[in-house]
Amino acid sequence: MWVCSKLWRVRIPGRLWRRLLPASGCHGTAASSYSASAEPARVPALVYGHHGDPAKVVELKNLELAAVGGSDVLVKMLAAPINPSDINMIQGNYGLLPKLPAVGGNEGVAQVVAVGSSVTGLKPGDWVIPANAGLGTWRTEAVFSEEALIQVPSDIPLESAATLGVNPCTAYRMLMDFEQLQPGDSVIQNASNSGVGQAVIQIAAALGLRTINVVRDRPDIQKLTDRLKSLGAEHVITEEELRRPEMKNLFKDMPQPHLALNCVGGKSSTELLRQLARGGTMVTYGGMAKQPVIASVSLLIFKDLKLRGFWLSQWKKDHSPDQFKELILTLCNLIRQGQLTAPACSQVPLQDYQRALEASMKPFVSSKQILTM
Repeated sequence: MWVCSKLWRVRIPGRLWRRLLPASGCHGTAASSYSASAEPARVPALVYGHHGDPAKVVELKNLELAAVGGSDVLVKMLAAPINPSDINMIQGNYGLLPKLPAVGGNEGVAQVVAVGSSVTGLKPGDWVIPANAGLGTWRTEAVFSEEALIQVPSDIPLESAATLGVNPCTAYRMLMDFEQLQPGDSVIQNASNSGVGQAVIQIAAALGLRTINVVRDRPDIQKLTDRLKSLGAEHVITEEELRRPEMKNLFKDMPQPHLALNCVGGKSSTELLRQLARGGTMVTYGGMAKQPVIASVSLLIFKDLKLRGFWLSQWKKDHSPDQFKELILTLCNLIRQGQLTAPACSQVPLQDYQRALEASMKPFVSSKQILTM
């Protein structure tokens, strides 16, 4: 069924038509003028009512689709990844926890279906991503306010758009905000096979930076090494190799790093600190080992090392929406130029969410789980 107005003309999915049916014919207004008196549509969503093991507390339910207000946007979700932060949020171990019951998912890409009469920056057909965490992207359709969404170009790959708003943003900001790095400088990181780690490798390469990438040992370590080097990694070493005295030989032909990126904690973070040049900075953005960061007193005193933290949600609070949009566009340009690709992904239909959740929590899984709608 086609709906017309002065602002837009769009094909409305059949199951939404009764909800969006105009009170009388075509009016010079948008979706906000539509009657919501008919029985509301219900759409599938992954919901959790209390915190705990995601495999046990997440359920597939049919939620009522809200009416489209004047400043609202009706979207169809296209794809949404399962990130470690999503798992932590469901477990109740995150810095931002939505009111329960909540729809899972903080990231993803959607297509605009209809807009309210006051919406000026979006139109049907546009691709959008969440402006902030906690939006709840693990659902087929939703109604959000215009300010909750950021438009992204639709000429980039779907998986790149779906995984754009968290990991690449974190990687870019950590590379830019803590040390004044110049082409030829080096960066060391752990969890290098993570979504952030792969983005760090690629963005660093685009900036002319050299990377030392630490990963956990595994049976297919050579396969992983080859893949990370294909992304632009200069060195890929295991946690065990990081602790060996021979590690210092690495710096015979490259400068010691002034920046270390830590997503693990525990012994791994201590070893990263040992490799830093005097006055260097270690930025912690995760704690996969669930162990504290242990810093040697001698390193702090005699090498004057700095310990910092980074959380993208806080960065957004400290910066304007336009600055975040500028960041997104910068990353989209890297994607278009072939300098930034999505991590290896496995697309899983929404109804098979249990399989996706289980896979996302297994160790040594190199493929990010993406729910498709």
